[in-house]
Amino acid sequence: MLFRNGRESDNVEDRRSEGGGGGFGGGRSIGVGTLVIALVAMYFGIDPRVILDTASVSQSPPPAARPAAPRSPAEDELARFASMVLADTEDTWGAIFSAGGGQYREPRMVLYTGATRSACGVGQAAMGPFYCPADQKVYLDLSFFNELKDRFRAPGDFAQAYVIAHEVGHHVQNLLGISDKVQRARERVSERQGNQLSVRLELQADCLAGVWAHHADRSRQVLEAGDVEEALGAATAIGDDQLQRQSQGRVMPDSFTHGSSAQRVRWFRIGLEKGSLKACDTFNTARL
Repeated sequence: MLFRNGRESDNVEDRRSEGGGGGFGGGRSIGVGTLVIALVAMYFGIDPRVILDTASVSQSPPPAARPAAPRSPAEDELARFASMVLADTEDTWGAIFSAGGGQYREPRMVLYTGATRSACGVGQAAMGPFYCPADQKVYLDLSFFNELKDRFRAPGDFAQAYVIAHEVGHHVQNLLGISDKVQRARERVSERQGNQLSVRLELQADCLAGVWAHHADRSRQVLEAGDVEEALGAATAIGDDQLQRQSQGRVMPDSFTHGSSAQRVRWFRIGLEKGSLKACDTFNTARL
């Protein structure tokens, strides 16, 4: 990717120096069993607040964090890159909202190591990147990018940018009221139907990531040869069918919460090619 202006976002909250302390002690701490269930829930697209909020996570100040390991120049460069991606999403979505007569409220991005608190409960690196609508923040442990490259075989800077843009897509959904509408609908339907709504929400976030890439490249020529293939490789690697096949050796479509690899690739492509919010209406289409 090419960021010619090199602007970094002012909306980055760097907690990496906390060293993963995350506040797991003092007051009433969250139980290990509850945390494990919440991690599994987050991994499969279930809102962890349902579990973590009922566990009464302590609101007292966290204890002194363990000293963080020295950060490498490579990690600091990743942090700078993530900040530039966030800045570019700010420019893009700011312009899109303005053109539609609205005003874009920028999210913050929290960089952390190991674990950290969020308004949605305790965030863990094992959850992968996530967006918390309660505090309008994107949470990212930079080690996920190494996992993306090594475990998921999806290397490249645009693969990393796609991940951030997907989470920012959830922020856009939150601002537009889509997330709340889906959450209310999920509370009234069966688990299977709730999963289907989650799939449509996640595929729309993929499409919105494509919309960002479309406008960013048209305005600032940020894409290089091979970038799109990197994003498609990441979308393929983290499809529900691919993850289920790797983890349990079989695919169960009724339990999908993010969409298949083919669906994720398709909707990112739609956003990239059309560059339109209207094109990303995953809720009123028979074909996903």
